[in-house]
Amino acid sequence: MKGRVGEWERMSHRFHSPILPYSHSPILPFVKSMCGICGVYNYGASEAVDESLITKMRDTMEHRGPDDAGVYINEDRKVGLGHRRLSIVDLSAAGRNPMSNETETVWITFNGEIYNHQKFRAALIDQGHEYRSRTDTETIIHLYEERGLDFVRLLEGDFALAIWDEDKRRLALARDPLGVKPLYYHAADGRLIFASEIKAILAHPSVSREVNEEALYHYLSFLTTPAPQTLFAGINKLPAGCILTCDARGDIKITRYWDAISTESITGDEEEMADELRRLLNESIEKRMMSDVPFGVFLSGGIDSTANVALMAGLMSQPVKTFTVGFRDQTRYNELEEARAVARHFKTDHHEVIIGHQELIDFLPQLVFHQDEPIADPVCVPLYYVSKLARESGTIVVQVGEGADEIFCGYQNYTHYLKLYDYFWRPLSRLPAPLRRAAAATGNLIYKAGVSGLFPKARKYAPDLFRRLASGEELFWSGALFFDETQKHQLLAPRFKARLNGGRINSHSTVKEILDRLLAEKPDADQLERMIYLDLKLRLAELLLMRVDKITMATSVEARVPFLDHKLVEFAQRLPRRMKYRDGETKYILKRALRGTVPDHALDRPKQGFGAPINEWMMDRMGSFVEESLMNSGIRRREFFDYDFVNRLMSEHRRGRVNYSFHLWTLLNLSLWYDRWIDG
Repeated sequence: MKGRVGEWERMSHRFHSPILPYSHSPILPFVKSMCGICGVYNYGASEAVDESLITKMRDTMEHRGPDDAGVYINEDRKVGLGHRRLSIVDLSAAGRNPMSNETETVWITFNGEIYNHQKFRAALIDQGHEYRSRTDTETIIHLYEERGLDFVRLLEGDFALAIWDEDKRRLALARDPLGVKPLYYHAADGRLIFASEIKAILAHPSVSREVNEEALYHYLSFLTTPAPQTLFAGINKLPAGCILTCDARGDIKITRYWDAISTESITGDEEEMADELRRLLNESIEKRMMSDVPFGVFLSGGIDSTANVALMAGLMSQPVKTFTVGFRDQTRYNELEEARAVARHFKTDHHEVIIGHQELIDFLPQLVFHQDEPIADPVCVPLYYVSKLARESGTIVVQVGEGADEIFCGYQNYTHYLKLYDYFWRPLSRLPAPLRRAAAATGNLIYKAGVSGLFPKARKYAPDLFRRLASGEELFWSGALFFDETQKHQLLAPRFKARLNGGRINSHSTVKEILDRLLAEKPDADQLERMIYLDLKLRLAELLLMRVDKITMATSVEARVPFLDHKLVEFAQRLPRRMKYRDGETKYILKRALRGTVPDHALDRPKQGFGAPINEWMMDRMGSFVEESLMNSGIRRREFFDYDFVNRLMSEHRRGRVNYSFHLWTLLNLSLWYDRWIDG
């Protein structure tokens, strides 16, 4: 079928326009679910796809979809698709996946929601398409029939999907613009294998388990592996905003269909910007309230989660369900009182859970299982227990605040790096290379003498900052950076360093590759824009969003992320720096937009952040467990690390000389992962 080009182009333009007037239209219910997807395309392998194998792969992810399951095998048995379903809206069987078009020539297995699918439905019916359900899944199929691979540019939502085109003998995989949903794949020996979780790919007998040594190197820096790599050799993750195609010849192409880059800036009245921001956020929250099962909010009492509660409360006649986690033995990390104040203000149906170090110990085996590869953020632990609390209360869908700190400059370390850049880095980095290296060497000597003038938040990484300056590298690498290059040089065993390209591997290559994409389109991007773009690609997509997805799905709860509606992100990326950070104040325009809706106590209190007392737990209660796990792990036989250096880290941490809790947690996660997934 050929669509009416003008109609489709007008629709496409609507979703990428700048500031637009708000016209509210009611959101109709549709059949959808959070899911786990998987599949195999034997484009060159001779064996037939076995239904029992697809079922086995699919059912490794039962937690992602305990309510329903499906399998499709095509006629020549070259393709198999699997699906697990967590029913969210219209709980009937009409939305069962895998799903086909009318002629069964196009098949899809789909995880996510498409919030604008109704806008296309009438035009698609006019073009002769027949609907058998009210699903967004069917709309995706018909958009694909009309627009080919460009269909993905029309979608507003969070998704990971696979489409098999029988006529073209082509498999297409796509991941949503910001990377809210994960999608992994393995291509070798004439096969393309994909899934929402790595464990499903490992269930295929052709896939071996080995460590990706380069990815391990980068994991030590970023607490996760940057896309497209994973810690498993031969298994990749599809980057956010990308579509992958594989044809009958095995020609695999990856295309970036969306990126968080804007070459234009919004100018004009500040009040209009605040009004538009509020409108976009309100619209995003309303979209993500679509559900036929109970939904709620994870509430910390900070700006982002309170905004979710406030705007949701304005759209509901019933109390918002809110969920909070606290710590029984380290109360200074708690935000219980702040969350309770918000709950009282909005009269929510409030729930709390309190955990301690024993809950951490109890959860570790499940943590290693559900993460597939380490996501070395201890927040995974309280996140699991608050997700479990929501599920046990009967709440299946929750809204979370991830993304707001990235797009609106909410992190305090952003402000420290901005000051460091303005007063130190920018002038020195413009010096000729010999003078720059001399300045870096002098600064390092001053630091070692104990009179460093660096800002306090940067002091832990001062030696590597001077190294970066001398080498002409970027100042800011990630908001979550732990083992820097200087520390890794001490940590890694000589033979391992030699294998890593003769010791020439450097995580700055990952940073540079990302920044080069930004600077190719916007050469004049300022330091804050560079930092935000890096964190959208590294910290947010592959650490924070994967943390949310994997841990909430471990309890069969779906998390929705209203601050990451791609229209809201596009708007935020066009805001000038002064709208995000002004006179030492972070999230300037967001606070202005929410003033009068969110209580002043939530807007004005210092940012605490959702954390866990990992430092105290590891010093007080878990020291021997951590030491035994690190020193007795099977990974030690691989001679990746210098364990004398690891011992020094533990010793200095025990004595309270340096807080190495995140460094040790990173190594602990890696060791437990190796023992579970590689050694078995």
